[in-house]
Amino acid sequence: QVQLVESGGGLVQAGGSLMISCAASGRTISTLMMGWFRQVPGKEREFVASISWRGGATSYADSVKGRFTISRDNAKNTLYLQMNSLKPEDTAVYFCAADPRWELPRSNENEYTYWGQGTQVTVSS
Repeated sequence: QVQLVESGGGLVQAGGSLMISCAASGRTISTLMMGWFRQVPGKEREFVASISWRGGATSYADSVKGRFTISRDNAKNTLYLQMNSLKPEDTAVYFCAADPRWELPRSNENEYTYWGQGTQVTVSS
């Protein structure tokens, strides 16, 4: 089993930056494809970004491309999401997810087995 715990969420002004983290335990993340999703109350969870085992390949939703950067430190068993130029529409609960079946990035939530509990990110206008 893999436990994922997100941290670093909070309140930030529009145009600001925030980095959120996802600490994994239970096994090494070095052979887990990992990703970030987000959800607003009343809406479906949506893909944000994903990253391959060694970090050499990434995938982003069009809405965050050029503003967000996903990265990983396998030695620290931690996944990161650096969010720049934040907009009020980025406000959501951000979830970390992982799966051992795929090496390359995936964007469908059904392709992820392990999920964290989420961290709230609020962007004020």
